[in-house]
Amino acid sequence: MTEEEKRSFFSKIVRNLQDVIYGMASHDMARQALKTRGSMEHLFILITMGDLLGVPILPPYYSLRLLPYVVPQISTWKRRMLRERDLTDALA
Repeated sequence: MTEEEKRSFFSKIVRNLQDVIYGMASHDMARQALKTRGSMEHLFILITMGDLLGVPILPPYYSLRLLPYVVPQISTWKRRMLRERDLTDALA
């Protein structure tokens, strides 16, 4: 192996170690951010489309204006809101 190949090999090893350490350090933060984003999206849909579950919060006019943006998420939102929960769900 030439000096150039050795440097390239060691730089790849260092880059891979940096990626592994970064992944280990930030994986939990990324999961928490996604969980927070999901709960905020479900809360937004509850506020805007609450009439589907019988929770009238906003006037229907505003809900209908937001409907095209919310349609892809309604089925998963309904499933999540109507799911039975117990004490162990709060621990996760």
